[in-house]
Amino acid sequence: MEDLIKEITDDLTIELGLSDADKDVMEIKVKNAVKAVRKRRSYPKNMQEKDIESDLVEHYSNIRDIALYDYNQRGAEGHTMYTENNISRMWKNREECFKGVTAYVELF
Repeated sequence: MEDLIKEITDDLTIELGLSDADKDVMEIKVKNAVKAVRKRRSYPKNMQEKDIESDLVEHYSNIRDIALYDYNQRGAEGHTMYTENNISRMWKNREECFKGVTAYVELF
C-alpha cells in the first residue's frame, strides 16, 4: 500500500511542482483517497491485504483524481463555485472522481 501512496504522491508532486511542505499535505490527501476507495470497494473481511493492494493499483487514476480534488479544495471545502476579481472557479462534484469504483463482488 505504501508503494502506491508514494507513487501517486511523487507523481502529483512533480506534476504540480510542490514544495516539501505541500508534498506532505498531498501525501495526507492520497492516504485519505485510498481509504475512500477502500470503503467504496467494500472488500470482504477475509480478503488478503496483498489482493486488496493489487486491486487498489487498478484504481490508480481514481485515487489520484480524488487526492488532487481534495488538495485543490483546501480552504474552499464545501464550495461549488468561487468568484473574486472577475475570476470564477467552478468545481465538479467529488463523486465524479469515483467513476468506475464499485463495491467488490466475488463470484463463486
